[in-house]
Amino acid sequence: MRFDLISRVGAKLFLPFILLFGLYVQFHGDFGPGGGFQAGVIAAAMIILYAIIFGLPAAQRVVPPLVVEIMIPLGVMIYAGTGIAALLKGGNYLNYSTLGHDQVHAQELGILLVELGVLITVAGTMIAIFYAFAGRGR
Repeated sequence: MRFDLISRVGAKLFLPFILLFGLYVQFHGDFGPGGGFQAGVIAAAMIILYAIIFGLPAAQRVVPPLVVEIMIPLGVMIYAGTGIAALLKGGNYLNYSTLGHDQVHAQELGILLVELGVLITVAGTMIAIFYAFAGRGR
């Protein structure tokens, strides 16, 4: 019982920092190591840790399976939509330089959008895999 209490309190203290680190990795990814894939795995690990400590039903109340199922194609649509937006603005597919008023800001915006799409898809996929395996015993 004491270990359970320590785990729950520790998780409640550390989960916000895990999320914050995932966001740091996401938004720092265009300047250095990191990006959407790593941030997506960190975000999914946060939900998986929550499920391990508080139980799968509690995690599925926080992030319902329907939301997870929507996350996977949503990230792909953001990624593809960024490329299509570049095409519609007269550039090549995923040529970010057409997305803004100047090339530098357009590149940053394009990279941010693509990495956001990757984050959403990777996090959704990892959580879906965990939900599928964790719910098998039911």
